[in-house]
This record gives sequence, C-alpha cells and structure tokens, in this order.
Amino acid sequence: MKTPNIPANWIRGGIIVIVLIAIVLAIPPLQERFTASADEPTLAEIATQVMDGQVEKITVSGDEVRAELTDGRVLLTHKEGNISIYEAFTLLGVPAETLQEVDVTVASTSAMSGLQQLVLTIVPLIVIGWFALHILRSMRSGQDQAMTFGRSRAKMINVDQPVVTFDDVAGAEESKQELREIVEFLRDPDKFQRLGARIPKGVLMIGPPGTGKTLLARAVAGEAGVPFMSISGSEFVEMFVGVGASRVRDLFTKAKHLAPCIVFVDEIDAVGRARGTGLGGGHDEREQTLNQILVEMDGFDNDTNIIVIAATNRSDVLDPALMRPGRFDRKVHINRPDVKGREAILAVHVKGKPLGPDVNLQTLAKLTPGFAGADLENLVNEAAIISAQRNMSFIGAKEMQDAMEKIIAGPELRSRVVNAKEREVIAYHEAGHAVVMYHLEYSDPVHKITIIPRGAAGGYTMSLPESMDSGLRLREQLEEMIVGLLGGRAAEDLHYNQITTGASNDLERTTAIAHAMVTKYGMSKKLGLRVYGEEQHELFFGRSMGGTRDYSEDAARMIDEEVQVIINQCYERAKSILRENDYKLNALAQALLEVETIDREDFEALMQGAPAAVLTAD
Repeated sequence: MKTPNIPANWIRGGIIVIVLIAIVLAIPPLQERFTASADEPTLAEIATQVMDGQVEKITVSGDEVRAELTDGRVLLTHKEGNISIYEAFTLLGVPAETLQEVDVTVASTSAMSGLQQLVLTIVPLIVIGWFALHILRSMRSGQDQAMTFGRSRAKMINVDQPVVTFDDVAGAEESKQELREIVEFLRDPDKFQRLGARIPKGVLMIGPPGTGKTLLARAVAGEAGVPFMSISGSEFVEMFVGVGASRVRDLFTKAKHLAPCIVFVDEIDAVGRARGTGLGGGHDEREQTLNQILVEMDGFDNDTNIIVIAATNRSDVLDPALMRPGRFDRKVHINRPDVKGREAILAVHVKGKPLGPDVNLQTLAKLTPGFAGADLENLVNEAAIISAQRNMSFIGAKEMQDAMEKIIAGPELRSRVVNAKEREVIAYHEAGHAVVMYHLEYSDPVHKITIIPRGAAGGYTMSLPESMDSGLRLREQLEEMIVGLLGGRAAEDLHYNQITTGASNDLERTTAIAHAMVTKYGMSKKLGLRVYGEEQHELFFGRSMGGTRDYSEDAARMIDEEVQVIINQCYERAKSILRENDYKLNALAQALLEVETIDREDFEALMQGAPAAVLTAD
C-alpha cells in the first residue's frame, strides 16, 4: 500500500492545534470540570451538610456548585435546571435563616476564566481560517499551473553565464568548420543580407549518441555570443491535445524577443517522425506538434536572426517536410572520432587530472576504436575512480587500461570459481587466437592476452591497430579477421579433439563478416557484383521493418553455400597455422596458466623463441 504524502504545512498546522488544545486542557479550573470524579456528591447531600452547619462557603458558577467545608474539604457538584441556588436549597428543605449563615457567592460568568473562553473561541476560528487559506492557495496554485501548462519548458543560457566555445570541442574539426558559417552570420548578418544570401533556418546535426552534438550547439552560441535556448523533443508532447503545439508557439515567441539567438532541440526524432505512421492517424498530438514546428519555421523572415539547431541519431525516421530546404536545409554529420580525434578528446578530459609518466594518450587512443566523446570522458573518469580505490596520487597507464577493459568487457571476476580443466581450455582458446593473429599479414598486433574472466567472457585477446582508422577493407583483411576469430575454436579442436561453447561470440562475428562479403561487398565470384537484400525504408510506428528479400530461393541457397565455403577455408587456414606452431601454442597456453595475463612485449618475445620460464619468473 502506498503511503500518502502529507504536506509539511499540514503537519505544522496540526501540531499548532494540538498544542493550543493542550494548553486549554491544562488550565486547572477547566481541567477540574473534565476530570471531575464520577462519585461526586449530590446537591441534597450538600444541603444536609448546610443544615448541620458543616458548610462555610458556597460558590456557584453556572450549573457548577462548589462547597467549602469547615474541615477544609471541597465538594464539587452540579445543579439541574435554571433555578437559583437559593430555590434549589429551599426545595431541599434548607431554611432561609440557615442558608443566610453560609457565605454564598454566585459568579456572573461561567466556570471558565475570560482567558479560557477567549482561547476556546479563537482556536476553532484559527483552525477554520487556516484550512480555508490553505484551500484557497491550492486552488490558486492549480489555476497557475493550468495557465502555465502550455508554456515552453526550454532552458535558457544567457551570454553572461559560462560559455562553451569551439576550443572546448575536440575531434570534430570538419563539423566545426561547417558551423563556423552559422557563427559568422549571427555575428554579422548584414554581410550576407547585402548580397541577398539567406542563411539556413535550421541546422540538423546527425550522429551516434555521445558524439558531442549538444556540446557543438552550445559552442555555436558561445562563439556567436547570443542566448541559447535548449529543449528536448519529448518535452513538447503531452497526453492533452494541443499542449505540444502551444509550447512550440510559446518557444518561438520567446526566441523572437531574444533574437539573435539559437534554439536547440535535442532528440527531435521524438516529435519529428514521419507523419501517418502512428496509431492516431493525422490528428494525434505528436503530429499536431510537428505541424506547428513546420509552420513556425516557415514564418521566419530573413532578418529574424534565429537559428534552429536540432540533434538526432535517427535521421532516417524524420518527416520529409522537416528536411526540405527552408527548414532544416543544412545537415552536419558528426561521426565517431578517428584515432587523432580520440587523442585530442582525451587531452581535453585529462586536463586538471594528475597523470602518471607512463600514460601515453596516443596508445590509449589506438586502444579505443569506436569510442565516442562521451565514452572517452567515462574512460578517464573510471580510471580516476580506480586510482582512488587503489590509494594512488595519480592516474597511471595500468589504471587507464583497466578502465578501458572494464567498459568494454565488464569488471574482473577474480572471485569466480573456475575449475582446472575449464581454465586450461580457456588458456588454449585465447592462445589459439593470439598465435594465429601473430602469423597473419594483415592482422593487428596482439596487445594483451588474459584468462581472467570479465563480464560474460572467460578471457580475451586484445589487438592494437597500428594504422589510422579506415573504412576501407581488402578482401584479404576480412578473410584474415575471420581466420583470427576462428583461432580459438581451432586450438580447442586440435589440442583436445573436442569443442566447447566458448567460441559462440567468435562464430557470430565470423558469420556476419562472411555474409557481408557475399551479399553486400560483392566478394563472391559465383554470385557476382550485386547486393542481395535491400533495406526496407518504409516506416511502421517510426521504425524500419528491416530488409526485403529481393532474390530467389536458388540465390539464397548459393549465398549460404558461399558463406560456408569462406568460413570453412578460413577455419582450415587457422588449423594449419596452429599445426605448424604447435610448440608456440603450448608454450603460450602454459604461460597463461602461470601468470594469467601477458602483454605485447612478453608475447612477441615468446613467439620469437624466448623460454616460457622467463615470463613466469617475471
């Protein structure tokens, strides 16, 4: 059961009421009234004591009768009806002469003092007034919230706040060069308008997550010295119809008042997906919001000086009307950085952090192919955390290496119990990868081999690219990639004449490479120079449904056969290399069983004939 969330001001008000009531109950005269004894004497008994001469004084207050006896006792009782005390005693047989001998005092007020009456009168009024005030405030707050529901929630960054410039963005030189035109227009729009030039109204930044799209947009605003309004595409859309369109109108109204300025919409695919692909047809809330964005961008004049920058990693699902000239007519592709870009990004993120003398950013950049800017920032942060856990005063190369491996493969699982047989199989599997890769012409050099489990992997072999990142691959390079991946399975097959499930990931990657060689890269002589299977660009609920099969059953059978031929040939080549270097395979596997991890220097020494005893001695 969910615990109700009671507002703090309600609790404070309740405490105040309880305290006031406690004060009232603590006043002695009133307390006597509430705590009177259940066996109090009757008025007839007091009348008898009056006639016996035992009563010295009687005080009447309202219906309360207080009798003070000659022996010092006090009796408290109540009379009934509206008759006076004299009439009551007369009816009970007390002579008037006897009653005159007693000091009888009739109070003109009730038993409670003036202060008590005041408190008991004001306290309910205070409580009622407090609740009424709270209800009125709640109603006013609800009205204010309803009035602001359709307003834009964009975050504002003014020029007087700390700014980001292009100097803070590393690894995206080409993208920065394209955006410098936007900066120049915002600084000096007359220069372009005199020649009749029209600056792009919208700039769409396309790139994978973490590549710095938001940072680049802020850098444009910082370089131009103009206000920067930032909002996420998902913040436009609500369950109430018309709210998204209202927020778009409010956003652009504010932008026009701040012009020149930059409006940044992050993850625009949340609201800008192609229309007609959702359950709501042409009238759902998201499409109304998109329509309003299109209208607002069309309404810009040439001298408005508002630049809309949007970011997405799914440009394929955006509505064509959003991509046409006059809206987002400038597209800036921000790709993952190459090795030089990664080195520059690492240099930015290590500023202000104490680095050990053995840290080489160039080597670290080579070890992180495919890492985006956010990944590299996380890498440096993880290395700092590991260094702090080891009570170090600086970040060393080993900590950087451990952080990188933790991000890629997961944390070390030294506590996981691995039996001797399984450990030996893992050692031969990883040794098979390393030995095969060492004897291939196009394979990257082996950087590290370990049999320490990380994540789901029992061990792994890491290679270090020597050349710069390149998108071009030779057929021989792809084949040797497959040979290296199959080296682990080949080692198990040769040494144990058995196979295990340890090569599942290797086989998955192997199949993907071989299939792409046949169906995408045209590297099969039998099937010729064509692509088999086209990507389906039709959208359903904003997502691609995958690829279409544009070939016959005979072609499908030939594709399977060609893929299998490539894999079989590469597997036989891997086994052939291991047969020729069986002594190296055994020596490396035994060294791994002894030291668990071998780096590049020791591995190459072993491959060149150094005895394994030298490695285990280190």
